[in-house]
Amino acid sequence: MNFYLTEEHQMVQKLARDFAAKELKPRAAEIDVTGKYPLEILRALAQLGMMGMNIPATYGGAQAGVISLCLALMEIAKVCAATAVTMSVTNMVAEVINAFGEEEIKAQHVPKICQGDYLSGAFALTEPTAGSDPASMKSTARPEGDYYVLNGNKIFITNAAIAGVLVVWAKTNLAAGSRGISAFLVEKGQTGMTIGKNEGKMGQRGSCTNEILLENCLVPRRNLLGREGDGFKIAMMALDGGRIGIGSLAVGLGFAAIEYATNYAQTRIQFGRPISSFQAIQWMIADSFTELEAARWLVLRAAFLKEKGQRFTKEASMGKLFATEVANRVCYKALQILGGYGYMQEYPLERYARDCRVTTIYEGTSEIQRLVIAREILGAPFI
Repeated sequence: MNFYLTEEHQMVQKLARDFAAKELKPRAAEIDVTGKYPLEILRALAQLGMMGMNIPATYGGAQAGVISLCLALMEIAKVCAATAVTMSVTNMVAEVINAFGEEEIKAQHVPKICQGDYLSGAFALTEPTAGSDPASMKSTARPEGDYYVLNGNKIFITNAAIAGVLVVWAKTNLAAGSRGISAFLVEKGQTGMTIGKNEGKMGQRGSCTNEILLENCLVPRRNLLGREGDGFKIAMMALDGGRIGIGSLAVGLGFAAIEYATNYAQTRIQFGRPISSFQAIQWMIADSFTELEAARWLVLRAAFLKEKGQRFTKEASMGKLFATEVANRVCYKALQILGGYGYMQEYPLERYARDCRVTTIYEGTSEIQRLVIAREILGAPFI
């Protein structure tokens, strides 16, 4: 067992940390308040190799691996969670297209994601009646000549308004349940696809979240990812990797919160001494750092298994479940350490707490993670 980061890992970590400090920290609060994201930041991230970190160099990727992606996401999330989630989803979309697209499709689109020609990618799975249960989706895709005709409605789609390319799921066989779902690459501006307004959200406000309407949207047959009926399998494989990304984001947020609160506790004087000298505060700090350190290694273990080509479904769900719930607890404790100041927008704690809340929901709720973990342990099929 080796718990030391390689030189390459440390280099990526520092690169992300320096970028976050220089480019994101001065603007993070404003991004949250206005909900307006400076898109040049995404191009700069791509130029640093952070939009295709697990993609081969052949297709324009950094080929840095899953662990490097996790470390970079942790550093970015410590400063701006909205940037981190945009980056996480874009990397996930690049990996899906790289794994399941035909050679022509990969060569055309993956380099554009990695190099910033596309600002981001989007993962269009969720529907009004299909959240935790994607098999109940209503969107359809019927073959017609050289095209598939897509009809349906997607909601809560991260990056949809700025994505250069989207992976969209629809049923090609309505009678086959989850085995009737297929996945398609849909380009920005495709006729028949309408992107709705940016949703107003509790947190991560700089990350755009949109509804998508598909009305006789024509998608070339070559844009089918994998084969007809492979869509559910593709989605589950992608979500396994996406959960590692969200676990990393949550770890970064948690550390940002408790590090800020710890520094504050060492300078805040009450009863004639720093509040960090009181046992109640010390225990909150000790528990927070301990749980976050455990969460970090759970997430990195899942990343290690994925990078080695081993099965990692259970480990990804464990990492995502533990990291996101720990991060929410830590944000609460950190805000409590600041007391009334923590509740004020002048300090970043209230933003960390709002940004963190959704991590137990997207990429599969905590309840779904527990279901996945139990099924993996018991050897039972997923419902």
